[in-house]
Amino acid sequence: MIRYVESQDKTSWYTFDHDLPETGFDEKVRNRQGYVCVRDRKIIGILRYNLFWDSIPFCTLLRIDDKYQGQGYGKQLMERWEQDMRSVGCGMVMTSTQVNEDAQHFYRKLGYKDAGGLVVDVPGYEQPMEMIMIKAI
Repeated sequence: MIRYVESQDKTSWYTFDHDLPETGFDEKVRNRQGYVCVRDRKIIGILRYNLFWDSIPFCTLLRIDDKYQGQGYGKQLMERWEQDMRSVGCGMVMTSTQVNEDAQHFYRKLGYKDAGGLVVDVPGYEQPMEMIMIKAI
């Protein structure tokens, strides 16, 4: 089952998401910008998003418990999110992944295409290039 994140999901949410500040969690609940995937009454995956340029849905985190990866749950979360974004009139969605991560192959299987990259080389924030990916919905 996939549903919007709720306040009572906070403890489980943070087993997957180590970067979102607590005020950000409350915002995701309030604005319905987070989803949870539940199996046997346990949260096994999450998806959160923001709006790029205040209008384009941008998936900022998709994480599935290691034990459940490769079983279609990530795809289900993405498809639910895309369906919801389409239903509110969005024609495009975005996501990103670092170029050294395997997630890029997963997103391409879902129809996302490379749209550029972001190089972060500021001391203390360095990381491999962030690949931006887009999809028409």
